[in-house]
Amino acid sequence: MVQVKICGLQNEETIQTAAEAGADFIGFVFAKSKRRVTKDQAIKLARFVPSHVQKVGVFVNESIEVIQEIARDVGLDYVQLHGDESPAFCQEIGLPVIKAFEVRQASDLDEIEPYDCAYYLLDSPAGKYRGGSGEAFDWSIVKEFDFLNKKILLAGGLKVDNIEEAIAEVAPAGVDVSSGVETDGQKDVDKIQTFINAVKKGD
Repeated sequence: MVQVKICGLQNEETIQTAAEAGADFIGFVFAKSKRRVTKDQAIKLARFVPSHVQKVGVFVNESIEVIQEIARDVGLDYVQLHGDESPAFCQEIGLPVIKAFEVRQASDLDEIEPYDCAYYLLDSPAGKYRGGSGEAFDWSIVKEFDFLNKKILLAGGLKVDNIEEAIAEVAPAGVDVSSGVETDGQKDVDKIQTFINAVKKGD
């Protein structure tokens, strides 16, 4: 069963839509982004996330104290790190970590090895902000790589019309979408439902 993470949610309606459609993870962005939420906003929004859906906080080069405080107050289940965080930093957080890696070429995948994390998120090279660029990378790079049973989340440019191909090519544990379920920069409830259905129907 391929898991689905819908990232960058900012209101009750989209959270409930994602949860009801079968999302496994809901992502709150605490880093610089047009999808950013404050800790106080996330505390309120977290109330609408059912207990079977995992809450993920996205951070970029944030201090460990701030990450731990937000995780505790919001009730995060996972911490997703999109910056230059070291393997030791990931270990210190005290929660399951999703570590993001930008994939330009095959050698970028070698960076994964020293990290001991819950999931490894493979993303397109960053645009203005880390992640959320809406561009896909060359999935064939990943195909031949031996991840030694490390759980891979695929991100970057995923949308309804390429998600089946992406899953077939990469065979990830899960997929992560943000801009692919937006219209004019805002989350679109119909696109969220259609995307999740497209992922889950193959199972």
